[in-house]
Amino acid sequence: ASRLLKELGKISKDPPPGVAVWPEDDESLSTLGASISGPKDTPYEGGTFRMELVIPSNYPFSAPKVTFITPIYHPNIDSGGRICLDLLKQPPAGNWNPCLGIATLLESIQLLMATPNTKDPLM
Repeated sequence: ASRLLKELGKISKDPPPGVAVWPEDDESLSTLGASISGPKDTPYEGGTFRMELVIPSNYPFSAPKVTFITPIYHPNIDSGGRICLDLLKQPPAGNWNPCLGIATLLESIQLLMATPNTKDPLM
């Protein structure tokens, strides 16, 4: 929990462009809310997209479960808001690493919105 608190403090003081994250519950950090702005020069530009992050008890050794709350049409995001991104999966199937943090993960999702992975479509 202390690492997550440090990450949230850093994000609130110096947020990455177009990224916000907050605890959904004052008593627990097991669920976070987040929003990202649609990347420039994409169909998502000007939009704000809400997500839910479910933080596992062994974070950062396991990746958070991230789901879009805002409906979005994207080849790597299904109609339930689930995201196909290697950073959200444990090795060997994915590339989650405990050195990554919430801000990096949200920025990676923002980048995925701008550059879909057509070799691994979900929809």
